Amino acid sequence: MSKNEALKLHEEKRQKCIVYTRVMGYHRPVESFNVGKTGEHKQRKQFTEC
Repeated sequence: MSKNEALKLHEEKRQKCIVYTRVMGYHRPVESFNVGKTGEHKQRKQFTEC
């Protein structure tokens, strides 16, 4: 069974994941951003602090 087939089997059990990010000192869901802010968010680079 491939990965795609396994995902299709459980499609009815899936739920939407809401991603939050910190904007100007408070947390907002990314889905509420306008087009420009969404593009900005996609260009961000993830990093881990040593």
